[in-house]
Amino acid sequence: MIEKTQPPALCASHAHRQLDVSGLKCPMPILKTKKALAEMASGEVLEIKATDPATRDDFAAFARQTGHVLLRVHEDAGVLVFHLQRK
Repeated sequence: MIEKTQPPALCASHAHRQLDVSGLKCPMPILKTKKALAEMASGEVLEIKATDPATRDDFAAFARQTGHVLLRVHEDAGVLVFHLQRK
């Protein structure tokens, strides 16, 4: 289930970095996310915006496999918004 709202604690202003991969198809959203996370410190939060519906499953698997924490997934005006915390 995708939530339509976002609590203040996880709004874009609280993310340490934003990444827009809208319009990109697999595997590019994951590759760009991996690169962005590599440049971040442990505990920082990356907000990712994507339009490919497959990214919902891709980011969940990515988090499980890498140890990063998928804090939240929601949809905003047809765009999937993910909050990943770097391990």
